[in-house]
Amino acid sequence: MLGNDNRSKHALTKTNQILRSMLYRGSEIMREVAWVIFDEIQYMRDAVRRVFLSATIPNATQLAEWIYRLHDQPCHVVYTDFRPTPLQHYLFPMGDKGIHLVVNEKGEFREDNFQKAVGMVAKQQGEDPAGINAGKGKKGKTKKGGQKGTSDISKIVDIIVRKNYDPVNNTDEQAAVEKIFQSATMNLSEENRALPPISRLFPILKRGIGIHHGGLLPILKEVVEILFQESLLKVLFATETFSIGLNMPAKTVVFTNVWKFDGKELRNLSSGEYIQMAGRAGHRGLDERGVVIMMCDEKLEPTEAKRMIMGQADQLDSAFHLGYNMVLNLMKKEEEHLANLAIEDEEDIAGYYDLRKKLDELTVDFTNIITHPSYCWHYLEPGRLVRVKHETLDFGWGIVVNRVSPKQPQTQLILDVLLNCAAGSVLPAVKDGLTTAILGGITPCLPTQEGVPLVVRVLLTAIERFSIIRLYLPKDLRTIPARETAWKSVLECQKRFPEGIMLLDPIAHMKIEDEQFKVLVETRPHANPLHNTIKLAVPYDLYSAKEDCRAWIRNLKKRLQATHDSLQLEELKCRNRVLRRLGFTTAADIVDINERVICEVTTGDELLLTELIFSGVFNPLLPEQCAALLSCFVFTEKNEKTVHLREELAGPLRTMQEVARRIAKVANESKLLVDEDDYVSSFNVELMDTVLQWCRGASFFEIIKLTEQFEGNLVRVFRRLQELIRQISKAATVIGNLELEEKLKKASEMLERPNSVIFCSSLYLG
Repeated sequence: MLGNDNRSKHALTKTNQILRSMLYRGSEIMREVAWVIFDEIQYMRDAVRRVFLSATIPNATQLAEWIYRLHDQPCHVVYTDFRPTPLQHYLFPMGDKGIHLVVNEKGEFREDNFQKAVGMVAKQQGEDPAGINAGKGKKGKTKKGGQKGTSDISKIVDIIVRKNYDPVNNTDEQAAVEKIFQSATMNLSEENRALPPISRLFPILKRGIGIHHGGLLPILKEVVEILFQESLLKVLFATETFSIGLNMPAKTVVFTNVWKFDGKELRNLSSGEYIQMAGRAGHRGLDERGVVIMMCDEKLEPTEAKRMIMGQADQLDSAFHLGYNMVLNLMKKEEEHLANLAIEDEEDIAGYYDLRKKLDELTVDFTNIITHPSYCWHYLEPGRLVRVKHETLDFGWGIVVNRVSPKQPQTQLILDVLLNCAAGSVLPAVKDGLTTAILGGITPCLPTQEGVPLVVRVLLTAIERFSIIRLYLPKDLRTIPARETAWKSVLECQKRFPEGIMLLDPIAHMKIEDEQFKVLVETRPHANPLHNTIKLAVPYDLYSAKEDCRAWIRNLKKRLQATHDSLQLEELKCRNRVLRRLGFTTAADIVDINERVICEVTTGDELLLTELIFSGVFNPLLPEQCAALLSCFVFTEKNEKTVHLREELAGPLRTMQEVARRIAKVANESKLLVDEDDYVSSFNVELMDTVLQWCRGASFFEIIKLTEQFEGNLVRVFRRLQELIRQISKAATVIGNLELEEKLKKASEMLERPNSVIFCSSLYLG
């Protein structure tokens, strides 16, 4: 599921990063892939990967247009705002005794109830004691900030309980919870099953109450999700992960607060985030409606509450992040360079290709001359075979049925021609002259289909060639049998002349006197020695494809020049400059051996890691010290707390920070603005000692005491660290550093213990 594939299967399920890596490496498997399907949600506003996909994006058409422009293929949008289970939105003011319906199941906003709820918030908030009129007539009972006390969530639970909704599991449900919990944890060691995060959660789950957040151990999150899907949890306390990790809706969703920390600041939920979570309310097919309750206090402005409830989903905006790994992967990506497309006798074929292109250009002028009324009109008697083509509509050969004399002020010459049209073609009524060369609704029949002979009115400009042959026509072509009989004559002519129906000679028959034009068009291609070569088609098609590639490249260069001032292009230039100054590429952008390491690393800062490898920083370190140092690249949580490290870790850390400062200085010299201190401090050292002790045999219970991080965050860091170690080990193999490869393999073995709570398999894969 995370990159493992079975070549005998017809579908591969992969993460975004694995798919991107396979595309960069030119994987043979990807050449066989016909469809790529992205699931509803990929990431939840991830600060690094910067993508948020949902089924409720309002600018789906804009996204489809971008895909169309990128791939030149149609992209269909299936979009609906219909919700099978309608929602009711309620406000619960702080300290109030009831809830207020503000949006009914029809989506109608109840302004009166909204104002009542807002009024209750203002009433509970009280007066500002520092105000001008504070205390007048209040006998000193003014207040600010509302009443203090326990959370009002218990009042909401009481309201639900009064409606006969018991949040406590019965005996049978408790037995089912126990069975599922034991089955989920049976593969863990006895020591891990006794961990406080696991042992403390079980009694709560047994009562029908669940907890779900990103800091939980992955195995516990999955147990909670399974229990919730089986309706064995009556109340679930969750963070924003509720909108992603749980595929089963709830009857009621309660927001105890509507603000969040997004990694940078504390802010209110966007309308899109609110919609995504509120959308979990209501079982499709079971509930008539879903209920959403928003608790609000003095911190929530009325306009903000209204914006969240009545707003629309967040737009999907591009936040493309350019990295060194991407730049070098695109540089080294295997592709067929035009200069290496060797074609036999290419010089001769190029000359012949130029002649053919010139011929195509002159053919247009040639056709304009031979279709001039002064030369051809008196030859277009009924029965004459003519070839009809207009733009992309090629009808092939047809029979002239009638010449229509132009009527003033119409000056265009019109013909009625019997053509083989596609089934379903409809002849529109025509009273006056034509406005187009071919009537709308008429399309030619494909060679593999059976067509319908129709008499179609066309302009003289749609006639491409005239045949020397005239056929007999029935007097009345209004019946289908008569038209089919006439069309059989055309088919018979094509059989008798397999090399092509004989044409009217422009000079001998049509008396066109321009001999120089005739010689230029007809004789030069025939004079080329390749013209009569039997195997000309294959090399000619190859050369034609090569010229198309050249034209495509010229077009791309023009488009690139048009976006010369764009921010991404400037950043790309700066990053290329950094790579050249650090010796990863030459002045001609030819990649060095160092780039192979960068191309292998996708989990951490590829530039700094490559510099550490080639600087020999890992050479004197033990395997566990390597793992500890690499933890700085995968632990991204900010921490203001000062961490004191033992010298065996502090020494390698100082070396890494010196290299990081040097890279930051080179980036700034290359006009890629980087704050040196921020860049160095972005490598968090908090878990270095934790990783070191784990690799030396400490238990999970012991290492969670060394940090304030949630257990789930630890597991996530350790798993990313394992992936990073594998990538660097592979990079060491590529450059031939066998000593570093063995050292990192040993570190990987220390990190991934069997039956540990960190690397236990997902319950969904069992």
